[in-house]
Amino acid sequence: MRRSVIIFAVLLSITAATFAWNATDVEQLKSRVPSARVEELPSLCTQIAKKQADSADNFYKEGKVDEARAAVGDVVNYSDKARDAAIRSGKKVKDTEIAVRKMAEKLRNIKRTLAFEDQAPVQGAIDRLEQMRTDLFERMFGKKKK
Repeated sequence: MRRSVIIFAVLLSITAATFAWNATDVEQLKSRVPSARVEELPSLCTQIAKKQADSADNFYKEGKVDEARAAVGDVVNYSDKARDAAIRSGKKVKDTEIAVRKMAEKLRNIKRTLAFEDQAPVQGAIDRLEQMRTDLFERMFGKKKK
């Protein structure tokens, strides 16, 4: 019995430490955004958005709806910044589109697990991400200016 309690305590502390590390990691990445070059922004912002999508999933599982909504908002905001930087620089456009598609799919999976009243903000985020994908596709395959 005592051995089980010790193992449980160790696993719990590892989980808490991992979550805390992820939060500080996201904050460090966010602090790099203002000083990053335009070419670096798409990958940096998609990294932040991916981590926030994972955090949103964890928050919803834990019942922390307000924190989850804030994380979903970060997913949209940083995906938007990644899209803008990719279009402006012409670099990492395809990688950004792929990352945005995967985040939209993750949010769809999260939405399926939520109560009806919690689904609307997530659906709004999914719609915004799909619009970003359309913008990126237009940049990749649209008519070239002469």
